[in-house]
Amino acid sequence: MWDLQKFSNNAALTDEYGNTLSYAELQEENRKLYSVIGRRSLVFSLCQNSLGSIVGYTSFINNGVVPVLLSAELESELLANLLTLYKPPYVWIPDSLLESVSELVGAGVESVYQAFGFVLVKTNYDVEYPLNDELCLLLTTSGSTGSPKFVRQSYKNVKANAEAIAEYLAIDETEKPITTLPMNYTYGLSIINSHLLVGAEILVTDKGLMQKEFWNFFKGAGATSFGGVPYTYEMLDKLRFYRMDLPSLRYMTQAGGKITPELHSKYADYAEKNGKKFIVMYGQCEATARMGYLPAEYAVSKCGSMGIAIPGGHFELIDESGNKIDAADTTGELVYSGPNVTLGYAEKGEDLFLGDERGGVLQTGDMAKRDADGFYFIVGRKKRFLKIFGNRVNLDETERMIKGHFEGVDVACGGVDDHMFIFIAGSEGDAAIEKLCDDIKSFVVAKTKLNPSAFKVKLIEEIPKNDSGKTLYKALEVYYSGT
Repeated sequence: MWDLQKFSNNAALTDEYGNTLSYAELQEENRKLYSVIGRRSLVFSLCQNSLGSIVGYTSFINNGVVPVLLSAELESELLANLLTLYKPPYVWIPDSLLESVSELVGAGVESVYQAFGFVLVKTNYDVEYPLNDELCLLLTTSGSTGSPKFVRQSYKNVKANAEAIAEYLAIDETEKPITTLPMNYTYGLSIINSHLLVGAEILVTDKGLMQKEFWNFFKGAGATSFGGVPYTYEMLDKLRFYRMDLPSLRYMTQAGGKITPELHSKYADYAEKNGKKFIVMYGQCEATARMGYLPAEYAVSKCGSMGIAIPGGHFELIDESGNKIDAADTTGELVYSGPNVTLGYAEKGEDLFLGDERGGVLQTGDMAKRDADGFYFIVGRKKRFLKIFGNRVNLDETERMIKGHFEGVDVACGGVDDHMFIFIAGSEGDAAIEKLCDDIKSFVVAKTKLNPSAFKVKLIEEIPKNDSGKTLYKALEVYYSGT
């Protein structure tokens, strides 16, 4: 996957504690870890943003071992279920999890290698499932962290997507991206993949954007870029990011959902005035990572757009009958084709031998329109709609309207037909918050011109999100399941 020897003298990974691995050293660490495994096999890798986690990942990929990338924070019950379903011969885990994971795996476990705070554990399952020759790695989709459903990504998928990203971002070995997203999340992983391809230095930290230590490391190490989901940029907006002195920053990328046009405009304006780039992108785990991007020079003029297809990819829109839509400004389902469209899903160990089930074409499930210049705009999810008194209402669009009008509000919309629930993060008894709820309801009623009885604003302590900042809509269903 990566020619580490080509950049042997370059720094590959640097963490916040001052530890650095050159590309030559990374290759040697890869060799030592793989020599213990010695063959193509499945490994569960419980990930952190740390040197040990990335050393394991690069060793597995470059040596034909197939990793299942999971969060090291995954609940033990969910992990136990996945271990039973897939029976991996090895697990690569932080030292701190050795005891608990060993208990889950059961009798016959053996620690066979340790490095950089991680340990390789050999399991003793009675079955080892055969692996398809093209299978490179398995990732959860963004909303299914504890689900047995994984996306099967091939070597061709990962390589093609990393090359396309490196091309359209024009990244080279002088870049220093800093980790802001979990590496077991497809977007976070794509940043690692594409930068290792060009010999760049990845700055590795598990600190969050709201922590002073993150920004100390950012400035001290001279980070040149970072990536974030919409929630990341909402948080940065609250931090008054635009006032920060970040001379080393060259560009920022955004994916993982549609950012509000208001926030898009703020960051595009900041970038233009400060000689930096703000690049909005579009992707899904089912397409390895990225499918579309808005070139930085259009960040202002095409505000709200996710752009055009990545190099080697192609978009088209289809109507409800599957017919191609050629007219501009007409909404349809977005269909993507390209070499990064993944093989399909796996839901159990036997599925790891399956081949390509998609043939390079992905119906994204996203509704979009294309303007006269060929730029695409996401309207919402195909299934994120409610019928309210016979009217089709887009839940994603409603969220964006609220966030755009009420600055700093954390909101999520869900519900069932004729009953939309608007969830707001806050505490009951706070007069200002309760007035905000009334104002939001009035705003939505005015915008939709529908009967107020269809809308309920619900205060909850916090909007549930996964470790990459995406809203967990499934967790909200408990509030309206009996409606």
